[in-house]
Amino acid sequence: MVTAREDTPEDVRGDARADTAGAGAAGAAVGRAVDLTTGPPERPRTGARAAVDITGERLAALFPGQGVQRAGLGQQWREAPDWDKVTTAVSEASGHDVAELLLETDTEELTRTDLAQITVYTASLLSWAEFRRAHPTAEVAAFAGHSLGEYTALVAAGALTGADGARLGGARGRAMAEAARHTPGGMAAVMGAPPAEVTDLIERVRAAGGHLWIANLNSPLQTVVAGDREAIETGGTLARDAGWRYNVLPVAAAFHTPHMAPAAQALTGALTTVTFAPTHHPVVANADARPHQDGPAWPALCAHQLTSPVRWQATLHTLVHDLACTHLIDLGPARTLAGLARRTLPEIPATAVQTIAPARAGAGV
Repeated sequence: MVTAREDTPEDVRGDARADTAGAGAAGAAVGRAVDLTTGPPERPRTGARAAVDITGERLAALFPGQGVQRAGLGQQWREAPDWDKVTTAVSEASGHDVAELLLETDTEELTRTDLAQITVYTASLLSWAEFRRAHPTAEVAAFAGHSLGEYTALVAAGALTGADGARLGGARGRAMAEAARHTPGGMAAVMGAPPAEVTDLIERVRAAGGHLWIANLNSPLQTVVAGDREAIETGGTLARDAGWRYNVLPVAAAFHTPHMAPAAQALTGALTTVTFAPTHHPVVANADARPHQDGPAWPALCAHQLTSPVRWQATLHTLVHDLACTHLIDLGPARTLAGLARRTLPEIPATAVQTIAPARAGAGV
């Protein structure tokens, strides 16, 4: 879940708010949220942005992970018809006052991983509900979510209830935080190098005795690595010598790597307490970048996600080339996934939900 805002999803933002693979710790403290989709935020544009017409498109819905949270995030949905239904269900399932998190909690407190995750999860559910209300006939052919966002994608695709998604998200965050306390580590975003060259860097670090892995494959020139702290430092020296940008993330563990094996084991137990629908709309999994429509496959995929890289670049290719999606829709509040999509597949439209034109009367999709 690390995206560095070059366009950043949940795992590596240059501003240190990256989705630390779903359970980060900022600075030295475990339990702080970090955006693992790293890179600079989009610059403000002057003038009104033209609304995008999605009529006739075959859509893929994308859901962000941790890192897009901010104070007052829920204000835009406060009067939405689904506000009470969604916030009440998630609050009861998670044990958090979600309405307070969305409306009143300050940004600093929202850097706590458990609070950040449930806030982003709920905001994404509200965004999805409003999108479907505004575009009831739109053809949403497939779904995907970056790290934590995979749970929102499963809910939107009909694989999980919103309450079960909240329960699993909470269990996941707690398990990852505990694993981080047990086995400290670190993460860094490498920008400007193709994955093959980052793999070569990792092999050089391992040859010197370090433990380093790829944690996120976010775009053609953005890869997140994770491992022991010494290995992170060694990797930084090699990356800078090669002329690449190397942003060490403020997290205290190596998420989406073998360091998270204890978390995967703990999450496996939680996964037995929820029910996945037997069949559902296609969701492309982080762990294998393949589409899945059978609920029984997801307990293993969700557990595997914790110890394997988020294959986001391959996920986008699957949505477009295998599932024939013609337009990618970022359901998050920060437009980070749309940015990564444009860098990965510049020929395919990728649109933030905020810029979609209202549905035309009588227009079927």
